[in-house]
Amino acid sequence: MKGGRSTSLYAAYGSNLHPRRLRERIKSATLRGTSFLHKYTLQFHKRGQDRSAKCGFSDCGQGMHVAVYEVDAADRKALDVIEGVGKGYDVGEIGVPGFGKCFTYVAARTHIDELLHPFDWYREMVLLGCLSHTFPAPYCERIATLPVIEDPDPVRREQNWRTVELLRRR
Repeated sequence: MKGGRSTSLYAAYGSNLHPRRLRERIKSATLRGTSFLHKYTLQFHKRGQDRSAKCGFSDCGQGMHVAVYEVDAADRKALDVIEGVGKGYDVGEIGVPGFGKCFTYVAARTHIDELLHPFDWYREMVLLGCLSHTFPAPYCERIATLPVIEDPDPVRREQNWRTVELLRRR
């Protein structure tokens, strides 16, 4: 509870990692810290509505870094819509060391495609989120070297590269 309002802890691991990015999407997002999940591995294998790869995770055990945010209940509902709950992502609950149970978004099995690549701007958003939290260099390098594709939609591409530029300014 924050100021008498109902709140939840959210474990972000993809394009919502960066505090500025998440705050632009939902105003109540308050960074509580970061953690490392030994059991999971970050993957770019979730088929997005735009047909490119988005982040998901598996329990391969390479380890995955997350940022934990506290969010108001109303904003959580808004984030569910933004993230596409029921359209490729489901809401799940994971145990996060130092924070306990947090909600997160889990790629639905019907939307996993290991052959897809992320758009260049999407990978950059994830990487900038990792860098903003000073995640270890090998983790960031793994993301930085993932193969990408260019977004074929010029309007979406331009809008998202503008967001990337804002994130670069921190």
